Amino acid sequence: MAFVFVRHKVNDYTAWKAAFDGFIDKRRAGGEKSYQILHPDDDPNNLLLLFAWDNLSNARAFMASPDLKEAMDKAGVLEPPETYFLEEYDRGKVEKQSGSQS
Repeated sequence: MAFVFVRHKVNDYTAWKAAFDGFIDKRRAGGEKSYQILHPDDDPNNLLLLFAWDNLSNARAFMASPDLKEAMDKAGVLEPPETYFLEEYDRGKVEKQSGSQS
């Protein structure tokens, strides 16, 4: 699985989220599988986005598309995004084992 991590600041989260949701068909067609939107607890307009993508080639093409740039401008993105293309090494869960104390 391929991932894309993006950080950028927006003018207003609610307006940005409406534009983000309105772009879902293009995101899906580009190969996006899922997303998470996070922010530092003291800065709700500083967005940290993690996307799962079908492959890195499609992710790179989508992130470089003029349509995305135009949509980001309309959505109130205030600065060029920091973008990282990632491949997963490992994944796990940390759960309490049965019979353990605590």
